Amino acid sequence: MLSKSRFNPVPGFADLWNELRRPTPYRWPILGLSVLPVVLILYWAVSQVEYKAPERPTIDYITTFDPARTDEEIMASNRANQEVKALRQAEEDRIAGRKREMYKALGAAAGMDVEEIERKAEASRAAEKAAEEKRRAALLADTAIAPEKGSQP
Repeated sequence: MLSKSRFNPVPGFADLWNELRRPTPYRWPILGLSVLPVVLILYWAVSQVEYKAPERPTIDYITTFDPARTDEEIMASNRANQEVKALRQAEEDRIAGRKREMYKALGAAAGMDVEEIERKAEASRAAEKAAEEKRRAALLADTAIAPEKGSQP
């Protein structure tokens, strides 16, 4: 059925092959110029970069706490977390003290004045703590929360 149709491409390809086989002096330049526009258009189309729109983020809510918790349960949880935080801070302070002792021993062995270095370090730590307290007081000055004496946030 296809061979008897007027849309059969076989005679067209046969005719093209006959024309390409004919020994004319300009057949290769003509073929190159004929193919050049298609090659340029394909090169341009392939070299285009199209970025798709980023996927919209999904929001996941943390649901580890029971939303029906009472205030007493929340306060008990906060107290337990504060105890853990205090234990961690105490351990960090112990490790920092141990490091200071090791550096003092090293400095003494090297002939340094470790007492003077310790006084400077203490003064520096006190200045940092005072600056942090001042910064916290300035942040809390405009809020309804009044900072308590000796309390930690």
